[in-house]
Amino acid sequence: MQIPISPQLEDSCVMTLVESYPLIKQAHIALVLSSVSLFSVRWLLAFANSKHALRTPMRHLSYFVDTSLLLAALLLLEILQLNPFSTPWLTSKLFLLLTYIALGIIALKQSSSRSIKIFSFAAALLCFAVMISIAHTHDYLGFLALLKP
Repeated sequence: MQIPISPQLEDSCVMTLVESYPLIKQAHIALVLSSVSLFSVRWLLAFANSKHALRTPMRHLSYFVDTSLLLAALLLLEILQLNPFSTPWLTSKLFLLLTYIALGIIALKQSSSRSIKIFSFAAALLCFAVMISIAHTHDYLGFLALLKP
């Protein structure tokens, strides 16, 4: 059974997805910063051989932030009606995201050598920087486009 709602009440109380765009975009940006910050803290702890980097609360917080980030990204794609596989700059970001995740896994592994941890962390942060520049420029090369002749 549905409760009838007057059109005036419905119009004043319901925010459409498109109207939510600024809020979702800000949440996405905040979650991006939270995700890379949490990754950096976990890496520092792992590099210092602290068990806290891999403990359940830290991992669960990371899962929560990253899942929320993915949800915000999917909502933005829906609002903007963008297909990441037919939009070159989004395809590039998606590829870099997968690379960032793989490098992050290697950087946080307990079995990795210190040099591999450093290289993986630095490479992951480079991927992150390029993803940010791609988001700002909407160019599939991001700031690397400056190197084009």
